[in-house]
Amino acid sequence: MGRKKAIAAGHICLDITPAFLGKEEREIQDIFVPGQLVAMEQAKVSLGGAVSNTGVGMKLLGADVELMGMTGADAFGQIIRNELEKYRAFGDSMIIREDCGTSYSVILAPPGIDRIVLHHTGANDAFLPEDIDLEKVGKVNLFHFGYPPLMKKMYEDGGKEFIRLLKMVHETGPAISVDMAMFEEQTEAGKQDWNAILKEAVPYMDFFVPSVEELCLMLDRERYHEWKKRAGGHDVTKFLDIEKDVKPLADTLLSYGAKVILIKCGAPGLYFRTGDRERLLKIGGGIGEEIADSWADREYFERSYFVEKVVSGTGAGDTTIAAFLAAVLEGKSWQDTLHLATATGALCVQTYDALGGILPLEEVQKLIDSGWEKQEEK
Repeated sequence: MGRKKAIAAGHICLDITPAFLGKEEREIQDIFVPGQLVAMEQAKVSLGGAVSNTGVGMKLLGADVELMGMTGADAFGQIIRNELEKYRAFGDSMIIREDCGTSYSVILAPPGIDRIVLHHTGANDAFLPEDIDLEKVGKVNLFHFGYPPLMKKMYEDGGKEFIRLLKMVHETGPAISVDMAMFEEQTEAGKQDWNAILKEAVPYMDFFVPSVEELCLMLDRERYHEWKKRAGGHDVTKFLDIEKDVKPLADTLLSYGAKVILIKCGAPGLYFRTGDRERLLKIGGGIGEEIADSWADREYFERSYFVEKVVSGTGAGDTTIAAFLAAVLEGKSWQDTLHLATATGALCVQTYDALGGILPLEEVQKLIDSGWEKQEEK
């Protein structure tokens, strides 16, 4: 059989990060004064969203992947297209809309002040199942869709269009992987019944790869609020008990019909859980038959690799998924797939952007084989 192919679809945006002069910490009201000109350093402009971070990430890892995202016909859209072309990742499946703007985030991070993100969802809000080229989808082995909670047409009305999209793709035959995104509870996305949406959507997913906080917020808000209280303003993932906190969420997903679950648990690592052989055989794209025997009925927590210095967590979850999916396409064992995923995430946090630290899978494997140590269990 020839090399497996993939499509990465969903949310894409432009991240603009103005760099503040100097490193001295000031109060926010001392910086943002009406009528004042604030001198800045050069802004960093980079790709953001699941299509670029996971899709281009897979490409850099060595996978054969095509991107399906939506931008406006404006200047920001042109910058996204230029950036994608640098990676030879801009193809005719990218959609350009004349009637809406390109999604962007302006990330304000003055020294000593928690960052403020000004975000415009733009063309992502207009994305519909009809925007996907089903003829192309039918020719690939894997279809990855990212960030439906940040795409209005996907989440409104109880996720009706998201479910329809999954059904349409499922009927064409590839394996389907889905990643989520964090959302605020008081927004329209936060007011949806995500538990009900997942109950209907999960049977169509072959690989579900959310973060633990997103997943808990969707399935069990009471538990999520308890986590936040327990963490006391710190990183929730550092206070989680895998057996008591994470496993019950996976149990729920399995009861909904999940096949392969990968829950990103921040710096500690990845929780991996799979259904039985009969369920895994239903995975599309010719992948189910290959993994059903060896991947069935697994539960494992893969600890992260040791990193001397964390520079930025931007895109680490997306690139972890990119490596996980690229390894699946290459037919790696579940153990090697988890190693490659955690190692790629560790490489990502050592750079400022999502894609700067990515190496081809065989290079990542060499780093692992050289004796790269895991974090100590706490």
